[in-house]
Amino acid sequence: MQKIVIKVQVRCDKCRSKAMETAADTDGVISVSLQGKYKDTVVVTGDGVDSASLAKRLGKKLGHASLETVEEMKEKPGVDNDETKG
Repeated sequence: MQKIVIKVQVRCDKCRSKAMETAADTDGVISVSLQGKYKDTVVVTGDGVDSASLAKRLGKKLGHASLETVEEMKEKPGVDNDETKG
């Protein structure tokens, strides 16, 4: 699981909506949110997301996007994702 933070150029609500749609449409994305004072930072959480490709797609759609950070997120303790109980 990874957390990707991308700074985008947003001029209006339609641009914010386009950023959310583009990010959500990417393979492996689990959640998308807009953060920051001007809602100009897209925070994507997912598994196996190509961060460079996502930043490039957002840049094409919105005019400018820069990849800020990519970090691995630790799984929450006590949660068994792959094991079956029974």
